[in-house]
Amino acid sequence: MKKIMFTLSAVILTLGIASAQKYAFVDTEYILTNIPTYESAQDQLDQLSVSWQKEIEAIYTEIDKMYKDFQAEKVLLTEEMKIKRENDIIKKEKDAKDLQKKYFGKDGDLYKKRQELIKPIQDDIFNAVKEIAQEGNYALIFDTAAGGLSMLYTDPKYDKSDDVLEKLGYKN
Repeated sequence: MKKIMFTLSAVILTLGIASAQKYAFVDTEYILTNIPTYESAQDQLDQLSVSWQKEIEAIYTEIDKMYKDFQAEKVLLTEEMKIKRENDIIKKEKDAKDLQKKYFGKDGDLYKKRQELIKPIQDDIFNAVKEIAQEGNYALIFDTAAGGLSMLYTDPKYDKSDDVLEKLGYKN
């Protein structure tokens, strides 16, 4: 992976020198850690996450107790009572999993809260990068956060996707 990144960087630098385009980079992690509202939002998310995790753990503790009680009393219960208790445990487990999904699932409450608190900050950063790129006539601005290299801004006038499609015989 590092070889690919190095090669990609070398090619981009070579092309940049040859075509006299301007390139820059930013570190969004560094930027975010220096924005107080981001730190505050991240703290809020962490507190919510811990709170919800404790709530779910309490339910699983209750399920564990229900199961142990059932095992201890199983010999004294009628078949009908056994089935009812087993169904109660199964329902409680399903409810716990549903709650976990509601809080931490793909489109769960934590995701929505993150979108509400963090996305506006990220949008502000992107807009600032875009303005800097346009003011400074940068063709590309890379993000070096987390030791990676990704394009954060590209000038659309350098997008050759339609040319490639045309070259391949496809109309856009």
